Amino acid sequence: MERLSGPCYRALDEAAWRSKRETFAAMFGRCRLCPRACGAERAQGRPGFCRAAGKVRVASHNLHFGEEPPLSGTRGSGTVFFSGCTLRCLFCQNYPISQLGHGEDCSIEQLAGIFLSLQRRGAHNINLVSPTPYLFHIVSALEIACAGGLGIPLVYNTSGYERVEAIAALEGIIDIYMPDLKYGPSAAARRLGLELSGAEDYFVHAFPALCEMFRQAGPLQVDPAGIAVRGTIIRHLILPGHAENSIEVLRAMAASPFGGAWLSLMSQYFPAYRAPGHPPFDRRLLVAEWRQVRDEAVRLGLDEGWFQEMD
Repeated sequence: MERLSGPCYRALDEAAWRSKRETFAAMFGRCRLCPRACGAERAQGRPGFCRAAGKVRVASHNLHFGEEPPLSGTRGSGTVFFSGCTLRCLFCQNYPISQLGHGEDCSIEQLAGIFLSLQRRGAHNINLVSPTPYLFHIVSALEIACAGGLGIPLVYNTSGYERVEAIAALEGIIDIYMPDLKYGPSAAARRLGLELSGAEDYFVHAFPALCEMFRQAGPLQVDPAGIAVRGTIIRHLILPGHAENSIEVLRAMAASPFGGAWLSLMSQYFPAYRAPGHPPFDRRLLVAEWRQVRDEAVRLGLDEGWFQEMD
């Protein structure tokens, strides 16, 4: 892990911010922010596939101490949970937010205020959770917040189901990318992505998006206190009964341009939302499944990061 001595900051001038806003405004009109490109006229209040409409909706914002150690640190990650999601994961642990749309609408100015308040409370970073449907609003709010003194790293915490064009347009804004990589490229994994998340084309879009994230941010870098200031962390949740999908994901990662990203291998699956009615997703992960995937990660050299132990 590389250590940096200087602060992380954005050096965009007024013209650059205007260009970013215009880019995302164009994607927001007849919405094309995510790979579904559903064309929803959200500015007129018509929700997209993600259930997001014209205003930015925030479910919660607070200091969070349960993220990976370089993000949570000692003072917490300034986590902002956005309502709605571009996926329909049957096992989603945050389904009241992602699927049911719980949250409060707020203005762009209020969102900028949330970012600044988290910084004042001591957050090590601003952690944008499921931000994709609101990229126009977020970039507009960040312009205001940065002018008001926002200077801590920005984390893009995403399912990985992204348009590479949208990720490319975030260059110069996002410091730390933390995407999931949920499903592999095989036909079996594509069927799993369709069955579980409504996205048969998940890997087709996630792979180039993660390549672009890593091109921008590179491997994880931390300051002298061990707090992340830049880089890429890739999360993967092992699913019960589907260790082969996880192994496929790990092999794809090891062979990819983003193989130098840090891996967060998660064993925390539990049958949430609609999973209880769909075996084998109605049970916890088995220790044998976890060991099979962990051993493959080690064999592939993907041992920089975190392996979440089984209880």
